[in-house]
Amino acid sequence: MPPVPSRRTVLTVTAAAAAAAVTGVAVPAALADDQRIPDDTLRALISRMSLEEKVGQLFVMRVYGHSATAPDQADVDANLKEIGVRTAAELIERYHVGGIIYFSWAHNTRDPLQIAELSNGIQRAGLAQPTPIPLLVSTDQEHGIVCRVGEPATLLPGAMALGAGGSHADARKAAQIAGAELAAVGIRQNYAPVADVNVNPANPVIGVRSFGADPEAVAAMVAAQVRGYQQGGVAATSKHFPGHGDTATDSHYGLPTITHTRAQWSALDAPPFRAAIAAGIDSIMTAHIVVPALDPSEDPATLSRPILTGILREQLGYDGVVVTDSLGMEGVRTKYGDERVPVLALKAGVDQLLNPPSLSVAWNAVLAAVKGGELTEARLDESILRILRLKAKLGLFKDPYVSAAGIDRTVGTAAHLAHADRIAERTTTLLVNEGGFLPVSRRSHPKVLVVGADPASPSGTTGPPTTTLAGALTELGFTARALPTGTAPTAAKIEEAVAAAAGQDLVVVGTYNVTATSSQRTLVARLVATGVPVVTIALRNPYDVARITGQRATLAGYSWTDVELRAAVRVLAGRAEPQGRLPVPVQDAADPAKVLYPVGYGLGYR
Repeated sequence: MPPVPSRRTVLTVTAAAAAAAVTGVAVPAALADDQRIPDDTLRALISRMSLEEKVGQLFVMRVYGHSATAPDQADVDANLKEIGVRTAAELIERYHVGGIIYFSWAHNTRDPLQIAELSNGIQRAGLAQPTPIPLLVSTDQEHGIVCRVGEPATLLPGAMALGAGGSHADARKAAQIAGAELAAVGIRQNYAPVADVNVNPANPVIGVRSFGADPEAVAAMVAAQVRGYQQGGVAATSKHFPGHGDTATDSHYGLPTITHTRAQWSALDAPPFRAAIAAGIDSIMTAHIVVPALDPSEDPATLSRPILTGILREQLGYDGVVVTDSLGMEGVRTKYGDERVPVLALKAGVDQLLNPPSLSVAWNAVLAAVKGGELTEARLDESILRILRLKAKLGLFKDPYVSAAGIDRTVGTAAHLAHADRIAERTTTLLVNEGGFLPVSRRSHPKVLVVGADPASPSGTTGPPTTTLAGALTELGFTARALPTGTAPTAAKIEEAVAAAAGQDLVVVGTYNVTATSSQRTLVARLVATGVPVVTIALRNPYDVARITGQRATLAGYSWTDVELRAAVRVLAGRAEPQGRLPVPVQDAADPAKVLYPVGYGLGYR
């Protein structure tokens, strides 16, 4: 891979050209210092854009490959198949897209230096267009169970873990670290924090991605993270408006309906979005959900003018960028065809159209809608102005590039990693501790068997969980062995685990979304019956504790990323105090009206 160019080299070649493209003259020192460009100047830039360039500026698109100009052949083939171009540079040249979204599965995020060079290549392609405009590179780096940029970048606790920690300062610091590291590799728009209030334990898509079930507590955490991300130099995005926390359907695969009344929505779902707006949120992502109380037409919110313009713009007073959730998700494709979705989204009040399944179909549909009079060019100009304002605020017109030196100063530093560890320790929640069994020591319980689920690791967060837990115990002086048993352990695997428990002093079981019929319950019961003490660690949702009995202790870790698993082990071994408190209630599995562990519950060692 070619080296990332130095800041001095890159700026000498193109930054002045970028500034001149916007203003027509060199950027004055004062303007460069505050990063802002007057609206009149931005409107003048828009007036020089062709209609095709305007349409392109509204799209944020995926592209395969680690390089903007020289991706691997498999990625060239994928781009040709899905987009009709070979590279990111060709994508920008053909469609004039205003943004690119990075995914690990698209091979965009191998390591920090590679990501930075990809970002710089994308910016070079944008500034080589007839109307040179920097691109807004984005990703989903929520941390916890949703990450696109992995080690050696700093991995931090996710939203529900931070909610359990309850510290606004920790939430803000986590976002500031995350934002600074993203900005260092050229990612300037992060689709976080999640502002959904998770009141449905069966929610298949939000869950631990939410800060919790209390609207005001979630609102405070969202506001803290918005400020942290902005302090770190990236645009924060609260999602998924008007609120995805009470769904039993995953909008990736279906169209959920929220049955809240207007009053319930205002009390439950709206507070975090109001807080985000008050904190100066840069962008808000829409949800592919139906809320009949807010729009009787039952259009998904992404396509609903009453929701996006009537409520978000007019009632809540938001005038920042509105971005759709991925237009490839089934929730937005259920009611209308792919050629209608982008047009209807723009008519509803959207600014950025994210990741359509076919860019050619979506791009040409918007172009045709303008030429046919369904959309006006002035309507496009409104959205483009918001997008350009955000790019200007981020300083992209002044300096769109990143450097190797900036990565070295920022990404995965010892200070950032230490902060992540300390924050994670403050989130681990002790739910069960029979007879004060925890903490355990390497002297009293030296031999430990670690069994349980090994869910697929969020991008680059290493793992798997059983190996990570056993490794962390070994580092603390225990003799630990990992035996993965899976999310649905077979009878043979359960027998293997029971046999392996013989002669051990402790068994640690990593549980993962335990259901009433899950064989994970049988695994725990059989291990308990051996007489060896059993400690369970909920690797994802804390609701597991309601379906498991007989264990001596239960910890909630809220994610299976290494930083949270290592923290849970330090708590288990008494190297850290359990300080987390449940941010969601845990209901009785047999009687959901009965709460076993309320919001705020959590045990300590003293």
